Amino acid sequence: MATLAIQAHRPLRSTSKNVRPSKRTSTRVRSAKSPTTGLGSCHGGAFLSDAEKAYLEKVASMIGTPGKGITACDEGPGTIGDRFAAVGIENTEENRRSYRQILFESPGCEQYLSAAILDPETLYQKSTNSGDLFPKVLSDRGIVPGVKPHLKVYALPGQDGATVMQGLDSLAPRLAEYKAAGCEFAKWRSPLEIDVSAGQPSDLIIQANMRDLARYALICQAEGLVPIVEPDISLKGDHDLETAVRVNVKVQSELFKAMLDHGVYMEGAVLKSNIVNPGKACKTKYTVDEIAVANLAVFRRCFPTAIVTANFLSGGQSLEDASARLNAINKHKTAKDPWNLSFSWSAALQMPLFQLCKGKDGLQLEAMSELYLKELAIASAAARGEHVPGAGEGDHAIA
Repeated sequence: MATLAIQAHRPLRSTSKNVRPSKRTSTRVRSAKSPTTGLGSCHGGAFLSDAEKAYLEKVASMIGTPGKGITACDEGPGTIGDRFAAVGIENTEENRRSYRQILFESPGCEQYLSAAILDPETLYQKSTNSGDLFPKVLSDRGIVPGVKPHLKVYALPGQDGATVMQGLDSLAPRLAEYKAAGCEFAKWRSPLEIDVSAGQPSDLIIQANMRDLARYALICQAEGLVPIVEPDISLKGDHDLETAVRVNVKVQSELFKAMLDHGVYMEGAVLKSNIVNPGKACKTKYTVDEIAVANLAVFRRCFPTAIVTANFLSGGQSLEDASARLNAINKHKTAKDPWNLSFSWSAALQMPLFQLCKGKDGLQLEAMSELYLKELAIASAAARGEHVPGAGEGDHAIA
């Protein structure tokens, strides 16, 4: 399988050189036959050539390879530094580089990984094994490299602390730089919290965040990158599963409507969403199967079949719970659910690795690599609906 992935990926390297914005002619941006305003606003990527659409669709399909998922290692130096500090590791660039090298080069990791999300810093770091930059290391293994552009959280006035993300103004030139560095996709995360007493997320917060995600997706595709859109509804709160379903439907339906209105080419996009869960402080018990059915209900109501894959974030869930829930979702899939449903995990995979370093002298890279491969095997099995979780794993228990 890894060999096939590598062979499929190599042509994309040469193809991607032909999707630079500067090579487009003005007659192809807007034409009388393909209006992009008014009645033609839902134009589905009319500004893209057939070759560009095919390229985006192929990358999205590779990210959605069945049984494989995404390793999300896009934490900035500050976030990864906090994780290092918690186990006594010094936050240096070399420690960040050597740690991420095991996430990309652990022997056989390509059996379980279709893609990797990188921090911009990591794009320009090299492997000590090959001397190659990490995007090339990943591509050579058949793992699609991508990036999380740096964004800033802004609390919108009058919205009880609810936030939007800032970073659209300078996005296009940054994406062009990341494309030149070897990236094939980019990811934008819009965090939301359910606070029933405060009426959040409000219509304004949902609309502002989802329209920003749609604009980001459009800009990504104009720069030759597949957009991963990430509406992330936090586990915080005491809301029940039924409320979570309603809010997730509202958020995702707003997102996909905004993407269509903006003319995003849906076949060349990927969804990274939270697993639909009750709030952590919810006092009602739910089984892993009830949670799985709720997730499929949300997708059946609003997730376009044009998008081939959804890769769930872990969002504060343990590896055990996230794997059990992903596994149950895949087991409950029917003919109504054509999507590839897999993982895009950061903390669920990484936090157990850091614990191996606690009380030790420096990064325990060999032990971390061994555990990482075991974790990926579990995640891959869950993405196929073949994982065997322990008793009670994935259930929502009363804290």
